[in-house]
Amino acid sequence: MSEVSQQNNEKTSRLKFFPVMMFAVIMGFSGITLAYKKAHEILLLPAVIYQVLSYITAALAIIIGIFYLIKIIAYINEVKKELSHPVRVNFFAAISISMLLLAVVFHEYKNVAYPLFLTGTGLQTFFTFYAITYWLNKNIEMAHSNPAWFIPVVGNIIIPIAGEGFADAALLNFFFSLGIFFWIILTAILFNRIIFHGMLVQKFLPTLAIFIAPPSVGMLSYIKLTGEYDFFASLLLNVAIVFGLILLALIKNFYKLKFFISWWAFTFPMAALTMALITAYEKTGFVYTFYEYLSVISLIMTSILVLLVLIRTIMAIAKKEICVDEK
Repeated sequence: MSEVSQQNNEKTSRLKFFPVMMFAVIMGFSGITLAYKKAHEILLLPAVIYQVLSYITAALAIIIGIFYLIKIIAYINEVKKELSHPVRVNFFAAISISMLLLAVVFHEYKNVAYPLFLTGTGLQTFFTFYAITYWLNKNIEMAHSNPAWFIPVVGNIIIPIAGEGFADAALLNFFFSLGIFFWIILTAILFNRIIFHGMLVQKFLPTLAIFIAPPSVGMLSYIKLTGEYDFFASLLLNVAIVFGLILLALIKNFYKLKFFISWWAFTFPMAALTMALITAYEKTGFVYTFYEYLSVISLIMTSILVLLVLIRTIMAIAKKEICVDEK
């Protein structure tokens, strides 16, 4: 076999194992973009930062979307395997969530945002009920449960944020209620799994950060629906801060952690917490500087985190450690 043929076969096989978890990269970049956009509006940071990030996010979304579309066409059986996998099935909602987040990033461009919102909402609805029926119809082992379970159901909380001005309030309320309901249930289930059935396997330890996302996004979504920063909004924010502190207390668990694409699970939740803190500072009339200081600290930490994970991802791609058979 010639060297060219060997290289082509290698590229083909790597595409075959292109993971659906790659859409978490889009979620991470969308999150940091929105965090800097909010920081521009409230903390008066230069607009150029989020503008550049928005173009990078769009480019990554197109590249990752094209690669996965090719995989669907060329390796449909591999996609079906992912859809029937007890862990990977939950990451399919990252596709719809990415679309919804992109609709928020480009919300001022209605011709772009509205189709993204409609498509994202449709896919999110499908993935939500697909995941729920999957859980109910399969004999799932406790060891297979992990915080990634939040993705297909709690992703519904993003819909009211993306749907501002695009959909009826009653419909947005429905998705918000669905997400909050399952957030409460899954939190209890997953804490039971982690405390009483052993720690998560190494590659899924980064998904612990996902615990931060539901209350953070829930607070932002609630304010979009009601326009008020009241006791319930404050409760959601404080719960998010508590989960953030828990993750900080567990930081030693991540020191020698081998890089997996699941590291991107750190990024969006941290960005969501940053946005929630900046919004709290705004809604409390810029009086509670405690929120301002936390916002700046969180923004810096999130920026460093995204940069580090991006560097490690590029290094892993160069070493051909991504898009391999993980059986």
